[in-house]
Amino acid sequence: MGYVDIHSHVLYGLDDGAKSREQSLQMLELAVQSGTTDIVATPHANGRYEFAPEAIAEQIADLSGETGLRIYPGCDFHLQFDNIEDAVAHPDKYTINHKGYLLVEFPDVGVFTETDAILARLLDGGMVPIITHPERNRELRGRLDDIARWVQIGCYVQVTAGSCTGTFGKAARQCTNELMHRGLTHFVASDAHDVHFRSPSLLEAYTLLATEWGEDLIRPLFVDNPRAVVMGNAVDFELPPTGAKRRKWYQFW
Repeated sequence: MGYVDIHSHVLYGLDDGAKSREQSLQMLELAVQSGTTDIVATPHANGRYEFAPEAIAEQIADLSGETGLRIYPGCDFHLQFDNIEDAVAHPDKYTINHKGYLLVEFPDVGVFTETDAILARLLDGGMVPIITHPERNRELRGRLDDIARWVQIGCYVQVTAGSCTGTFGKAARQCTNELMHRGLTHFVASDAHDVHFRSPSLLEAYTLLATEWGEDLIRPLFVDNPRAVVMGNAVDFELPPTGAKRRKWYQFW
């Protein structure tokens, strides 16, 4: 089948992810063993970490020769003024595989009042925002109606595999369930930073969700949708709202 992971920090020394080339290779090997065939390296672009496209390309070329994984460039793009201005000026700089999709991370301290305008500006600039792990953001957990509105204007949502399995706590897991039930989940990704607590394995989350929802609904979130993103194609599958509840009701009877 082959999972496609669109959010990871497997490149070393560029942010708070892998610390060394050896750790990068360990993370990539764990991803392979867990069933991943394609992975996007998405270093942070924020006030703490400078985004370095040349270094990303060099590391991908180096690491690709040591693994069976296909590695693509991307960015964990933080919504900051300078980032937004630069992305609008250079639409393919931060996007996944230099195609049209952009991972967008919201600040933890609040949601901008002009968020709708910011997202619309990115969309008008030829980028499709993918809102990353809203279930782990305390502010966004209380604004699911806003997320639904952003999806309606053309954005997508990515949740973290560890949130599905409880790694990030009860609140994140409950919000993940609510996002699923409301049809507001389009991708599940690892957001891997290491080989232990935040590993690149998607297998446990896939198994859990497929058991609850059925593979026909879950496979696209791990395989088909993220592959479309990497290739720059349209995302054709949307999780039907309240699908899991209906399925469990029929199973019960």
